[in-house]
Amino acid sequence: MNIIAKNQSPFITAVLTIVLAIFLFDIQGAMIKHMGKRYPIEQIALFRNIFGILPNLLVLYFFSQWRAKGSSWKLHRWKLGLGRGVMLICAQMCFYYALLHMQLATATTLAFSGPFFVTVLSIPMLGHRVGFWRIGAVLVGFAGVVMVMQPGSDAFTVLAVLPIAAALFYSVSSLSTRFFDKADHTALIGIYASIGAATVAGGLVYSFGNWVPMQTVDVWLWFVGMGMVGGCAVLCLITAYRMADPSSLSPFEYFGIPFSFFLGWFFFDETPFTSLFPGVLLIVAGGLLVMWRERKLNAQA
Repeated sequence: MNIIAKNQSPFITAVLTIVLAIFLFDIQGAMIKHMGKRYPIEQIALFRNIFGILPNLLVLYFFSQWRAKGSSWKLHRWKLGLGRGVMLICAQMCFYYALLHMQLATATTLAFSGPFFVTVLSIPMLGHRVGFWRIGAVLVGFAGVVMVMQPGSDAFTVLAVLPIAAALFYSVSSLSTRFFDKADHTALIGIYASIGAATVAGGLVYSFGNWVPMQTVDVWLWFVGMGMVGGCAVLCLITAYRMADPSSLSPFEYFGIPFSFFLGWFFFDETPFTSLFPGVLLIVAGGLLVMWRERKLNAQA
């Protein structure tokens, strides 16, 4: 019994860590939805990436192996590191705009089309072969996405495409991490991506002239908190996937849907039952089918 408990302990910790990560992502979404009523999305994205660097810096500082190697800030594929930032800012802009014009749970649910994009994009980007089961799972998931979007109905809006576009950009960014050297620290990769994203966001703020002065301490605390929450969410997610098999943990990401529903109801009085069901069930089913197939193939390898 003790041996079983010891073997299960890391997995349980990983599960709790990834659930915390998903909850923090939804908290960040609620904060952005609240702040977007007053501040431009470009400005929010700029400070999200600037302050999102802080958790990565703390991780590097306390990582003894990084300090033992001379605390190098050099990333072997630094252009790719900054390029990921471009993909991230595209994803952020799409998702943040969606949060302003859609209900929190609806935008979050549509963003869960990400696993299907990862499956499809892994063919050209990584040279993977995708069989019948995973193609079927993608079709089931996208059928759920279409049902949530409700094209052709009075409830449909073009803005529903934004969280799906965000999922596409996030998927490209996620797959690109496979091209970094294993010696590159995850936090350092995150820092480069945040720098790239913040640079583009700063350019957008300058180009469009969208800037609202932040004159009080509590406003700055909101921006710092938003960036820190997002940065911590990313670190928790990566930490969890390093502690346990990603295919075993991925299903727990779907806790993000009830979390977002609760936060949307609690803070914004949103109850999107009719728009989410039954499409959300197909999205979850398709995602779980993809993960089940990945886990089975990994076990056979």
